[in-house]
Amino acid sequence: MQITVGVGAGAEHLGVDRVVDLGPLHPSAHGAYRLRLTVRDDEVITSAEPLVGHLHRGAEKLFEVRDYRQVLTLANRHDWLAAFCNELAVALAVERMTGMDVPPRAQWLRALLCELNRVMAHLVFLAPLTDPVAAARGREAVQAVLEEASGGRIHFMANRIGGLREDVPAGWAERVAGALDAVEVPEVPTGLEGLGVLSRADALARGVTGPIGRASGVDLDLRRDDPLPAYRELDVRPSVREGGDAHARVACMVDDLAQAVALARECLRRLPGGPVNLRLPKAIKAPEGSVYTRVEAPLGVSGVHLASRGEKTPWRLKLRTPSFNNVQALSALLPGTPVAQLPLVLGSFAVVVGDIDR
Repeated sequence: MQITVGVGAGAEHLGVDRVVDLGPLHPSAHGAYRLRLTVRDDEVITSAEPLVGHLHRGAEKLFEVRDYRQVLTLANRHDWLAAFCNELAVALAVERMTGMDVPPRAQWLRALLCELNRVMAHLVFLAPLTDPVAAARGREAVQAVLEEASGGRIHFMANRIGGLREDVPAGWAERVAGALDAVEVPEVPTGLEGLGVLSRADALARGVTGPIGRASGVDLDLRRDDPLPAYRELDVRPSVREGGDAHARVACMVDDLAQAVALARECLRRLPGGPVNLRLPKAIKAPEGSVYTRVEAPLGVSGVHLASRGEKTPWRLKLRTPSFNNVQALSALLPGTPVAQLPLVLGSFAVVVGDIDR
């Protein structure tokens, strides 16, 4: 027997399972996500059902009525903490369809900006579980140099088809080095061991990627396995663990943060001169056909399937966003978790609601 109660219900129902609905969130939260939990009398979760789609913002359909320059305006909005990486995935799709050869300086700046974006995103997710003051200080320093380079604090709009919108300001590289010095890689907190275990088989079955997937033994990192030109010259060594629990997920994210800082420093050291974009025609038209591109965003694989009929707007532009796959894993890792430990488990499971209801 089950009985459904709201989030704030305080009544005790002995002898029955309770079905507790967390959410859905308000639409102003940029995506309405709902988690339905079944809880036993001893306050242990027996089942979890992630429910998405309460608010569909139609981003993929909006792509079809905008030309390829305008598409980038929408491309960064399904994950506000990975805006630059999301722009890049779409720009790469158009560039590969049209055979563009992006200048080397733009390639290295793209890699650098991706790693800075990764540092900022990881610090946001790690803050509640580690040192929030130190994390906020490092995040603000990195966000300031990203804003200086792009003009945008959240929606960077730095990518353009064929490279970047413009070069970085004079002295920016030195300020980036200073921002990286302000980033403190935190210690992995204790008390997370054995919580919310996600097996490798369950991670693979649900397409879980990024630090969450690598914490469960899924050894995939596109910076190493399908690298962009600049990454081919960088020593990318992703952190892979086998535990699959909350401790392993946080540890993988901490390791990923440390590596992102090191890769950003290496990009600064090897940054070449030259132009950062190509001269484009008045109207960009991708030839008829299709292409799939993907990048390693902070939370996992961010992919774009672009289909064209030779016009100046996409015929179809399908997104593969990390959180849409990753959130499904909650159904596998939450059963057996005490309700009292739920905040710790969910805190270790970095997910962005916006890229679920896209």
